[in-house]
Amino acid sequence: MKTLIIAEAGVNHNGDLNMARALVDAAAEAGADLVKFQTFSADRLVTTSARKADYQIKATEADESQYEMIRRLELSPAMHADLIGHCQQRGIEFFSTAFDLDSLDYLNGLGMPRIKVPSGEITNLPYLRKVGAFGKHVILSTGMSTLGEIEAAVDVLERAGTSRDRITVLHCNTEYPVPMAEVNLRAMISIREAFGVKVGFSDHTEGIEVAVAAVALGACVIEKHFTLDRNLPGPDHRASIEPQELAHLIRSIRNIELAMGDGVKRPGLRESQNIPVVRKSLVAVKQIHAGELFSAENVGVKRPGTGLNPMRWDEVIGRRSVRDFSVNELIEL
Repeated sequence: MKTLIIAEAGVNHNGDLNMARALVDAAAEAGADLVKFQTFSADRLVTTSARKADYQIKATEADESQYEMIRRLELSPAMHADLIGHCQQRGIEFFSTAFDLDSLDYLNGLGMPRIKVPSGEITNLPYLRKVGAFGKHVILSTGMSTLGEIEAAVDVLERAGTSRDRITVLHCNTEYPVPMAEVNLRAMISIREAFGVKVGFSDHTEGIEVAVAAVALGACVIEKHFTLDRNLPGPDHRASIEPQELAHLIRSIRNIELAMGDGVKRPGLRESQNIPVVRKSLVAVKQIHAGELFSAENVGVKRPGTGLNPMRWDEVIGRRSVRDFSVNELIEL
């Protein structure tokens, strides 16, 4: 099954439409399925006194409030319209995460086929009810969550009108970047087994290897933050990968999809051609005369594998030769 790959532009446009369009270009050229932004109003999202996260403080001005930072990163309706049109031109699906109820209604009104619930809203009951009532495919991120909180959120979505088979739950750790020792990728499997849902991984680690491993473990959605330049100012650039890394990630995921196969153990088409070359047959290791008994002294096992299978050893040893065999000649019965 093809993995849905979400290139998370997020707020890495820095409020600049041209930069946002360049992010669309980079995601399309890398081969992503969707490029995702964030839709919010600072006035509806955060109080003016709310502090920034430590990783945001390190990456932005320390004396700036979270409200001031977020205000600079809003996308206007006109910018949304422009980006949607640009995505259509580039052949990639526009996607965005809403962080408040009005933004949810706005994105739903744009006809988006799926809704992304960010980790910070997994305990937001009114928000979850509105999402569930849309009845669309839901991608639910679970950073900072326990299994109990995930269970409660899935239950709200179902009761509101979204069936469980339309819900994909992303394992996530809301730290930027996530230390490898705290990724806990096996939790993704636990989520799948606990709730019988499709699962994926929202990757905040450095590099690409954990996302590739998640696909091998059964992730059907991968979300990864990317930026045009990791050195740009802004809260998420430093924990994002650059366009060439995004392209490498997507190539790696597509290779893993091919490599996973169907699970049936059998020789591959090209591999089968090597059987006669690599396997062995029963051969005469001494001159054998007609009527002589085959024995461990005159029969051995050598390449090529075009003669009797050595697994028939017991069947051959002790029988009489039907003709003469020279040294290294394949045994026949």
